[in-house]
Amino acid sequence: MAEIKFEITEQIAILSESPKGWTKELNLISWNGREPKYDIRDWAPNHEKMGKGVTLTEEEFKKLKETLS
Repeated sequence: MAEIKFEITEQIAILSESPKGWTKELNLISWNGREPKYDIRDWAPNHEKMGKGVTLTEEEFKKLKETLS
């Protein structure tokens, strides 16, 4: 299986933290060198591991914000 490369280009918010230190975060992430997208997922301390998450384009993120307002 190919290695997935990522770069957190902007840490926007920590939404919650579990007793084990994992945090649910909203970040802008570049996956495999592509244009950064909004991303919500759980992260281990120091971002050494990640859980499953949701990645949104700019348009999807704007629609979500609009829907929640």
